[in-house]
This record gives sequence, C-alpha cells and structure tokens, in this order.
Amino acid sequence: MRGVYYISVLLFLLLLPLAGCKVYSFSGATIEGKTINIHQLENKARNVVPSLSATLTEKIRRRILSQTGLKPVTSDEPDYDITGKITTYEVTVTAATGVQNASKNRLTIAVEVKFVNKLNEKADFTQTFTRFSDFNASQILQSVEAALIEDIGNQIADDIFNKAFVNW
Repeated sequence: MRGVYYISVLLFLLLLPLAGCKVYSFSGATIEGKTINIHQLENKARNVVPSLSATLTEKIRRRILSQTGLKPVTSDEPDYDITGKITTYEVTVTAATGVQNASKNRLTIAVEVKFVNKLNEKADFTQTFTRFSDFNASQILQSVEAALIEDIGNQIADDIFNKAFVNW
C-alpha cells in the first residue's frame, strides 16, 4: 500500500510543472490563448487560380483549429491573428530530356504570413512559406493541379502551424 502512495506522490511531482496556464497538445504545440482570427488569404500572385485563396485559407484554418482547440473569432481582439497573401503561383521546368523537351515541371506556391500573438509579442513574425511539387511534363497542369494544390497546401499549413505554435 505504501508503494502505491509513493508512486502517486512521485507522479504528482513529475506532472506538477505542466500545471501552468499553458495548454500542451500531442502535436507539441504550446497554446497560451483561447481565440484566433484567421483572415482569408489575398491572392497577389501573377498567375491567379480563383479557388486557391479559399483552399489554402481553409487548409490553414483546419490545421490550426484541429490541433489547438482555439476558438475562431472575427473580432478585433483575438489572442492570435493571422493575415497573409499568396505571392507566388508558378510552373517552371525542373528537368529536361533534350534541348527543347521538358521531362518534369514544378508547381511552386508561396504564401507570406503575418502572425500576431497578442499575449507574447516576441512570438510575432512575418515570413514567406514556399513549397513545391513536381509533375511529369507530359501531364497537363489542369489535370493534376487539384492534387498538387492539395499536397502543397498541406505542407504550407503544417509549416505555418509549426512556426506559430510549435516554434520549430
């Protein structure tokens, strides 16, 4: 019986430092606040895909809300505020099979994000997150575009989440 008591006390002492006012999640995120405002991304890229802004904004929103438990708000006083713009959406040749034949193309998307942490100004940042995905040059962009945007969008959402809440 004394063994159970000692184990309980030891467990209590080990968990005591985690009892502060921060919330820790299984993703490694440290969340001090309760609310977040994630604004719709502006599309400032030279090549504009009409649905890209909504798609990327929703990916970022889902990633953050599913991992943090924050409440989304549209007020002027959230604990966290995310604004941003899509700055790049371009296709380039990455590999060639001959002088004039491309074998691989690359879709690159860049998003500039401003993150404001009203509880800790030192955590504020403005950063551009750039990701890409390659596809065969024999494929028409429109036939693979949705899958490429899905892949790149997930990577960018992860990068933004990690920078804002995991401090990687």
